[in-house]
Amino acid sequence: MRTSLSNFAFPGGLSRRLGLVTLFSAAVLAACGGGGGSSTGTTGTTAGSAAYTSGAISGFGSVIVNGVRFDTSSVTVEDDDGALHAADELRLGDSVEIESGPIDSSTQTAVATVIRYGSEIKGPLTAVDVSGSRFTLLGQTVEVGSTTVYDSTLSGGLASLSTVVGSVLEVHAQYDAARQVYVASRVDLESSVDSYKLRGPILALDTTAHTFQMGAATISYASLNPQPTSLAVNQWVRVKLATTPAADGSWTALSIKMNERKLSEDHAEAEVKGNITAWTSATSFSVNDIPVDASGASFPDGQGGVVLGAQVEIKGSVVNGVLVATSVQLEDGSQQGHGEDYELHGSLSALDTTAKTFVLRGVTVSYANVSQWVGLTEAQLATVAKIEVKGSLSTDGTTLVASLIKVDD
Repeated sequence: MRTSLSNFAFPGGLSRRLGLVTLFSAAVLAACGGGGGSSTGTTGTTAGSAAYTSGAISGFGSVIVNGVRFDTSSVTVEDDDGALHAADELRLGDSVEIESGPIDSSTQTAVATVIRYGSEIKGPLTAVDVSGSRFTLLGQTVEVGSTTVYDSTLSGGLASLSTVVGSVLEVHAQYDAARQVYVASRVDLESSVDSYKLRGPILALDTTAHTFQMGAATISYASLNPQPTSLAVNQWVRVKLATTPAADGSWTALSIKMNERKLSEDHAEAEVKGNITAWTSATSFSVNDIPVDASGASFPDGQGGVVLGAQVEIKGSVVNGVLVATSVQLEDGSQQGHGEDYELHGSLSALDTTAKTFVLRGVTVSYANVSQWVGLTEAQLATVAKIEVKGSLSTDGTTLVASLIKVDD
């Protein structure tokens, strides 16, 4: 469990949501019409413009999401309840939203102002299917793959979960609406919690019984005061749940939040990676419950694969709460697990020349099978101030297996 810093004093009186300067001049108006008018991925945008990025953390140095390195020297980090945290509490695979200054396309860098992180599920593990690469908690099916990160307490990865059935897990994931499963980017074992959590779509609703379905879980909101009146099937919600189920097996809602990912501010640049969670057509759909207008976008991989559940990368701008896409690219996962899924920058510690491991940015790295050494040799590891490491996860998802190590300028 990550320790909240919400009771600490922060200089400048940091608020839950730092106000970013709204900018939508001619560049954004052009983006509304689609085509090449967007300032996405460019330098020299008008002063005060801001970028929005959503995805899973794939590296540190400072924080890397969707291939962009975000400077976190002056960032505010908060969880999905608004509690403040330190930047070093972020972990590989965490689902995040980042507000930043303009992204420099030549260096793929930006200065982050706000990072928000939050998991999709927190609850007791009920079943593990190792052969099917999945497990179940709170009535939800969660799939894992070669890029799923496991906390170090879960040495052994998915197989180790069989020994902790009944314990509480926290899962960062993308929801696949076509198959109604969650695809995990990170799995943590929680030592103690005062509530459970689910984030996703309502699949069925009974306004008479005051219950709704999320996956196989029945959730009762009968005890909430005031009663929510705008719930609807397919609406996305984040539900905080009591930790003890009712006699009929339903879960009691302690709170329900709706429209959490409604983008209330315009952004001249936006990049979102995720699964299509609602679909009308290849040019009108939602990703992670964010509405997308792709009527003026380019489709490098064609429109045929832009369907419900598809994993996509969207670039564009945010206008009036809508992600106006200039590019829609399919993410088929074919390159995952082939050497460079994750990236770390910094100074190593805990070098073990016998086991051929070290620790970098809190991650254990194995250098036993490095194929590229750039600017240094294995024997020089202990003498280099800063290094860059690229690699993929070990089979148990707890160690980064380095394929490239180089001197970091």
